[in-house]
Amino acid sequence: MKFNSIAWQREPQTISADDVAARVQSVVGRIEAQGVDIAPTYEEWRNVGFALADAFGEGGRSYYQRVSRFYPDYAAAETDKQFTACLQSHGHGVTIATFFALAKNAGVNISGESDAQQPESPTAADTQTAKAERVPLPTIRPEVVELLPPLLRDIAHCANGSEDADILILGSIVTFSACLPNLYGVYGEREVFPNLYLFVTAEASSGKGRLSLCRRLVYPIHRQLCEATRLAWTEYNRLMQIYDRTRDKSELERLQEPPQRMLIIPANASATSVFQILNDNEGVGLIFETEGDTLAQSFKSEHGNYSDGFRKAFHHETISYVRRRNREHVELLQPKLSAIFSGTPRQVSTLIPDAENGLFSRFMFYSMPVKIEWLNVFDTKSSRTLDTQFDFFAQRFLNVYNYLKACQLTRFKFSSKQSKTFNQFFTEATADYSGRYGLRFLGTVRRLGLITFRVAMVLTALRLVDIQPKANQITCSDADFNAALSIAGVLIEHAAAVYMGLPKTAAFGSPQPQPQRTAADNLFDVLPNEFDRADYIKAAESIQILPATARRHITDLVARGRVVRVRQGVYKKQ
Repeated sequence: MKFNSIAWQREPQTISADDVAARVQSVVGRIEAQGVDIAPTYEEWRNVGFALADAFGEGGRSYYQRVSRFYPDYAAAETDKQFTACLQSHGHGVTIATFFALAKNAGVNISGESDAQQPESPTAADTQTAKAERVPLPTIRPEVVELLPPLLRDIAHCANGSEDADILILGSIVTFSACLPNLYGVYGEREVFPNLYLFVTAEASSGKGRLSLCRRLVYPIHRQLCEATRLAWTEYNRLMQIYDRTRDKSELERLQEPPQRMLIIPANASATSVFQILNDNEGVGLIFETEGDTLAQSFKSEHGNYSDGFRKAFHHETISYVRRRNREHVELLQPKLSAIFSGTPRQVSTLIPDAENGLFSRFMFYSMPVKIEWLNVFDTKSSRTLDTQFDFFAQRFLNVYNYLKACQLTRFKFSSKQSKTFNQFFTEATADYSGRYGLRFLGTVRRLGLITFRVAMVLTALRLVDIQPKANQITCSDADFNAALSIAGVLIEHAAAVYMGLPKTAAFGSPQPQPQRTAADNLFDVLPNEFDRADYIKAAESIQILPATARRHITDLVARGRVVRVRQGVYKKQ
C-alpha cells in the first residue's frame, strides 16, 4: 500500500504529551480560519483520521469533522464512518506528527507561536491568498439590522457578534410567526400565513444555545392558553361530577372534553399528538426544540408521519389523522405551524435524510461557524439579565398579538414596484443557484420566495400597533421589503452550505438532467490550463465578471471537479 510521502515526514522537535491537545486545538483553529483542505487525497484524509485517533481516541472525532469539512464533497456521515474505522484499526503506525506535517504542507502555521509572530515567507503569502479566496457564509449586514422594526432591532442589539445577532433575529421572526392572528397574504394565488420553519446547525459549543431565549418571547401567550385549558378542565370535572350523580340521564347530554390549548408543542410528542394539539388550538402551534437528540428520537420513531405532516403544514394543506382514543377520523383543514430546531450537522440528516423529499426546501437554515475563543462570561451590556430583557420584549410583543386578535382579517401585500423587484431577484437566483447546485436545489430557491414573503409579513406585523391601518389590507414598507430581501440573500447561501453537507444517499446520487450552462462554465472556458489568482481575476475581467464573483466561481468549479488545487493559490483544469 502506498502513502503520500508527505504523510510520513517527521518533525525533529519532540512534543510533550501535555502540549499535544493544546497544539492540535490551535492548528485546527488555524485550518478553520484559512478554510483550507489539508488532505485532498483519500490516503491523506485517512491518515489524518489515524493520527487523531492515535492521539485522542474517541476524543479526536470532533477534530476530524472540523478538519474534513473543507473538502468539496464533505459529508458528515461519511467522515464519521471513516473515523470509526480508524479507531478500530491497530498498528497502523501513523502518529500525530502526520497531522502536523499535512497541515504545514498546506500552508498552515503549526508552531506554538501566534500568526502575528511568524516572519514573512512564501508560505505565509500563500496563506494570505488562501484567506482572501475563502468566502465565509454571509451574515445580516449591520445596516439591514437598523432597518428592522424597533422590537426586532432591540433584540439584535443584545447579541455578542454578527452570527449571534442573526440567530436572535431569525429565531425571533419564526417565533413571532406562530402568533400573528388575522394576518394573511396571497402568494401564487393561494392564501398564506406568516408561519416559518428554521433549523440552526452548528457543532457543539458554538453558541446556538442562545436561540432558546427566543422561546421566552411568546411564553406569556403560551401561559394564557394553558391557564384557559386548566380552567376549562376544572369546570368540566365539576360538571361531570354532577352528571355522574344524576340518576336520570335521559335528558342530559354527555359533556365533551375541553380542547387541550397550548402554543408551544413538545417536540418529543408523537406526530398524532402534535396534530391533535394543533386541531385543539385552531390549527396554530409552535414546535421549539434546541436539543437535537430529542428531535432525532421523535423523527426516528415516526419519520414518515412527521415528514409528511411538516411538508403539508408549511403550505397549510389538510392533514388527516385518526384519534387513538376512539378511532375517530379527523381532518385538520388549515394548519398554521411554526418550528424552530437546532442541532449538529449530523442531526440535520436525521430530520432530512436527503434533499429529495421536499422537507429540506421548506426550512430556513443557518449554519453557525465554530469560534475558537473564550468569551468573558462576566461582561454585561445591561444591568438586567438576558432572561429579564427577553421577558420585557415578550410583553412588548404581547401588545402586537392582542392588537391583531382584535383586528379584522387583514391582507398583507407588496407594492407593484416591490413585486417587480422581488420577481427579478428570484429570477436571477433561480438561474444562478440551479446552475451551481443542480435542479434538485431548485425547490429550495422557489420556496425561499415564499419564505421571504412571510418574513416581510412578520416584519410588517411588528409595526402594526404603531401604524394601525384603517383598511383591511396593509402594504409592506420599503424598509421591511429591503430587509426581507437582504435576509433572503443570506439564507440562500446558508441553505446551499447545508445542502452540500447532506449524506450522499442512493437517491441523492441517482442520474439527473444536466444543469444549464453557468457563468462559472464561461469562466472555465477562458482560463489557462494552469493558473493562479491573478490569472483567474484577469480572465474573469475579460468576460465582465467581478473579482468577488470569480472567486465564488472558482470554488464552484473545484467542488464540481472541473478544477483542482495543485497547491495553495495555484489551480489546474481537469
